[in-house]
Amino acid sequence: MTGGDDPTPAAPEAPIRVLLADDDVLVRQGLRVLLEAHPDLAVVGEAADGAEAVARAAALHPDVVVMDVRMPGTDGITATRIIATTRSNDTAAGTGTSTDTTAGGAEPPRPRVLVLTTFDLDEIVFDALEAGADGFLLKRATPEELVAGIRTVAAGEALIAPAITRRFLTEVARRRAGTATPGGAGGAAALASPLTEREADVLRCLADGLSNAEIAARLVIGHETVKTHIKRICMKTATRDRTQAVVWAYRTGFVS
Repeated sequence: MTGGDDPTPAAPEAPIRVLLADDDVLVRQGLRVLLEAHPDLAVVGEAADGAEAVARAAALHPDVVVMDVRMPGTDGITATRIIATTRSNDTAAGTGTSTDTTAGGAEPPRPRVLVLTTFDLDEIVFDALEAGADGFLLKRATPEELVAGIRTVAAGEALIAPAITRRFLTEVARRRAGTATPGGAGGAAALASPLTEREADVLRCLADGLSNAEIAARLVIGHETVKTHIKRICMKTATRDRTQAVVWAYRTGFVS
């Protein structure tokens, strides 16, 4: 065999590190068995309440926290808000997973939060997303939907359960109609004025539920360009991430 003829095998990608937060030990054990059947997922810890979820997220640096809502003591919404605001990262644009500190000793990105709950009440959906949750699934989701959801939020995308997406958007539009200032389309145009034309196009795509790759294909722009536009949209609309940017778009009347 001639030296140098064989390419060096690519290093395998690190699995997505998952923290499970649920006050029901049977639910946690069932989720662990389900997730660990997939080689690209690794359950690194469990928490029985929101306070423990916050502490373990800080200690273990998971990529994704699967968070129940109603837990004793600190609930899942409060825990999500604490985790989402602990330190900034690139969740607005979506940069994938991170498991280690950077070479300069910087903090790793904060975990992304996938809320998994029995309750599909509108207020819970709104509270979770406004707290900074990156995704929302119901416990009646199939195992395949849960695994796909974890991969989706770990990759930097937003996720709302298909069963509640349309109702969620309808409720956002209803609330916006009840609080919107006069001006109709002109008012929406004024609200969008800080955005460039291309940023406005990207925000409309986000509101349509498109992923970064789908936005890039629709607008015929690069994937990194999409990320840059989403970062700027979040900065200009004072929102934390792409999900909250969509909520902003509906509430202000930018889209309807």
